[in-house]
Amino acid sequence: MSEDLIEVTSDEDDLFEHYRIVADKGQGLIRLDKYLNLHVANASRTKIQNGIEAEAVRVNGLPTKASYKVKPLDIITLSLPQPPRDTEILPENIPLDIVYEDDALLIVNKPTGMVVHPAYGNWTGTLINGLVYHFQQLPTGRNGEGRPGLVHRIDKDTSGLLVIAKTEFAMSFLAKQFSDHTIERTYYALIWGEPKEAEGTIIGHIGRSIRDRRVMDMFPDGSYGKHAVTHYQVIKNLRYVSLIKCNLETGRTHQIRVHMKHLGHPIFNDTTYGGDKILRSVSSGKYKDMVESCFGLLPGQALHAKSLGFIHPTSREWVQFDTELPENFQAIIEKWENYLNY
Repeated sequence: MSEDLIEVTSDEDDLFEHYRIVADKGQGLIRLDKYLNLHVANASRTKIQNGIEAEAVRVNGLPTKASYKVKPLDIITLSLPQPPRDTEILPENIPLDIVYEDDALLIVNKPTGMVVHPAYGNWTGTLINGLVYHFQQLPTGRNGEGRPGLVHRIDKDTSGLLVIAKTEFAMSFLAKQFSDHTIERTYYALIWGEPKEAEGTIIGHIGRSIRDRRVMDMFPDGSYGKHAVTHYQVIKNLRYVSLIKCNLETGRTHQIRVHMKHLGHPIFNDTTYGGDKILRSVSSGKYKDMVESCFGLLPGQALHAKSLGFIHPTSREWVQFDTELPENFQAIIEKWENYLNY
């Protein structure tokens, strides 16, 4: 009986499953692709082969070929998109703002208020429902099930860019970059107040709150959660609020929102992390009216995934995509500029 040691962890932030397999000391020589087909549940031969080609599979820390013969005590690691769930996704004719498209991938600009994939309480009206309608052959789908083409996600009330894979190979190739944190992601956020430093780095583990499992929390001592790093820079100081640019080294759930709350500057109109309260004590009724009018303009938090950069799976060249801030986001900035000059 095989004594292979298999460890599996899931990454809810990037939608991958990570495997670490130590071959049994009595393991006979066998091709790597065949070995993985025997040891990785719910992974097709095509998915395994694409993972190997995309260098998402490593043996003893090094990328290798499908024909490599697995030897006793070899350490094999791989990161693959999670297998499909047993939930049917209904195609819906939802208009999509497609910024770019080629044979390998799509870049979609998601609006505020749209859920990325179906889940409890949001089975319809999601980005995935629209993608399944417009693109019937997206990878990881199984009769319309799973999360077709999805490599990463952003919150319902965050707007901005998402990359969607159109082939199995593109999904594996992009998944490897997300797993290695080599994807470049830049967000713009409007936060309450003025940070003491015009630019800086926030480092602190993020995990489910001990008090409320519905939200995330920061654990600076690293006692819980996952390592998270956010770099920020103030783009525009408006005294009461600041427009900042954030670059992510990691991709944890609610990362920017949690880090900015910890810094004492929650994102404007973030109802989950305290940004929907008037955080500066100003006696002027005009100030309160102005803030509330800004809240009314924005259906979610003032956070936008503005740019996305990565190595293209086909050309193997660096590609960069950018989008403008939503009109209501820009309108709020103008309101604060006018108020400051009033």
